[in-house]
Amino acid sequence: MKLVLLVIGLLAIGIFGMAVKIIFKKNGRFDKTCASASSVLNADGEPCGFCGAMPDEKCKADDAEQAA
Repeated sequence: MKLVLLVIGLLAIGIFGMAVKIIFKKNGRFDKTCASASSVLNADGEPCGFCGAMPDEKCKADDAEQAA
């Protein structure tokens, strides 16, 4: 029972930490969420499925939000 409470407590702390980060971040966004930015996730050099940016380009979702 102690282990279950410990696990639930640690998960709650982690979720609380992410919530605080979202609250205090500008526009409530995480940095570098574009999948093309990671060479591990994009070993084939495919464009990002979210914004269409190539691995060597900046995330295009940032530009679209600034224009709006």
